[in-house]
Amino acid sequence: MNNFETIEFTYPIAIDFILYSLLMIGIGFYFWHKNKTAEDYFIGNKGMGPAVSALSAGASDMSGWLLMGLPGAVLTYGLGQTYIAIGLSVGALLNWIFVAKRLRIYTEIESNCITIPDYFETRFNDKSHILRIICAIVILVFFTVYISSGLVAGAKLFESLFSIKYNYALLIGTSLIVFYTFLGGYKAVCWTDLIQGILMMLALIITPSVMLNEIGGITKAFDTISIISENNINFLSMSEGLTIIGIISSLAWGLGYFGQPHILVRFMSIKNTKDIPTATFIGISWMVVSLFGAIMMGFLGIAYLHISKVNLNDPERIFIAMSQILFNPWVSGILLSAILAAIMSTASSQLLVSSSTLAEDFYRKIFKHDAHPKTVIILSRISVLLVSLVAFLISTNKNSSILQIVSYAWAGFGASFGSVIIMSLFCKNISKLGAILGMSFGAITVIIWENIHIILDTSKNELGGFWNIYSIIPGFAVSVIFIILGSKIKPANKELVENFNNMLDKLK
Repeated sequence: MNNFETIEFTYPIAIDFILYSLLMIGIGFYFWHKNKTAEDYFIGNKGMGPAVSALSAGASDMSGWLLMGLPGAVLTYGLGQTYIAIGLSVGALLNWIFVAKRLRIYTEIESNCITIPDYFETRFNDKSHILRIICAIVILVFFTVYISSGLVAGAKLFESLFSIKYNYALLIGTSLIVFYTFLGGYKAVCWTDLIQGILMMLALIITPSVMLNEIGGITKAFDTISIISENNINFLSMSEGLTIIGIISSLAWGLGYFGQPHILVRFMSIKNTKDIPTATFIGISWMVVSLFGAIMMGFLGIAYLHISKVNLNDPERIFIAMSQILFNPWVSGILLSAILAAIMSTASSQLLVSSSTLAEDFYRKIFKHDAHPKTVIILSRISVLLVSLVAFLISTNKNSSILQIVSYAWAGFGASFGSVIIMSLFCKNISKLGAILGMSFGAITVIIWENIHIILDTSKNELGGFWNIYSIIPGFAVSVIFIILGSKIKPANKELVENFNNMLDKLK
């Protein structure tokens, strides 16, 4: 059996990567001089069209997990891993339908907010800045972890591409992502996301299609996988090896959408609320097609690797392997650029939100209200470098699982921000104290839940049962309870209720 470890270096693949990278950097340079204000740099002056907003939200959401983490999980465990994709699709659709329009209207009414902490502070009239500070801490903690997942994926890609040591590969990938985010800001990120989103979707349509043809059709694929399943786990089963808790945990990924700052900011930046239905259709269509392609990549990989006698030591490299084995080097380079696109689109969006937290939410809103716009932008770019450095250090562990890193950060945002976002947009009686308690205890619950085995000095397998449920579920539940309790202890004042009613009037 042949082992697939790295991509055989070829000049066409290298040239494709270099050209793609230069295109992304070129977009960053183009927008370098177009960022005159903090609103330009962080939110594109709220002038983004439906297609850009939709594909940017999708591309910045999925990251390297779409082309590496999800196919790798399906390749290893079978179709039972598709519950995550189902949960994500439903969560994304509900987010567009119920959150997008209300958040866009509210952030216009409430002092023209340009960041999520802006929204929370003005929504709850928090002149003490407590909510802003809590938001900033949550964003910096979980986004630094989240960004590291993208850097790990990028390092694995460059390690395979150039046959270089992991740490050197990590340095190359990090430098590229940081450079164009540093230059262009939100508009550059959104326009590159548009290109990257299209490239990712095409790669996930073309590659599984060629795999299916090489295998000999869908019937041959199913027959082969059935034979493999007889002496292995049942790859065709939607429940093999899964408990009810496991299925619920996978579906619960959808809850995370309501609290992801890099996705919510896309709703805030869309040009007009009338564009939201169009953006919803484009975004969800892109997502369903891309997720289906990623699932088929992993599923067909089970059959292809068996038939071709290829051994893949790292399942998360299935797309990398198929791109090289099935295509000539020029096409392979373009397809592999899709992984770089997925990584760059997410990491750049997250870096931008993190930098806005430090420059806008801390520096300008708390310490220097009259800061010059250019000073804020300069500080934002410095913040990009600082956050990247910390994420880089976290990413030096080569054995990190992309899916595990993403799941931790995803749960953190879903539990802390998601519950407060939903209730703040649909419940007029939610108070500042409720938001503070809900956000804080949601984040704390996730951190404790994810590390309970360390706290109790045992293994996750030994804990078993309810402790194996995805941390977003207890985190979200605890957050909602504390939002309600806090709002009962200290109810919302008349001004908050009036602002909420103004938002409802705008919805009509």
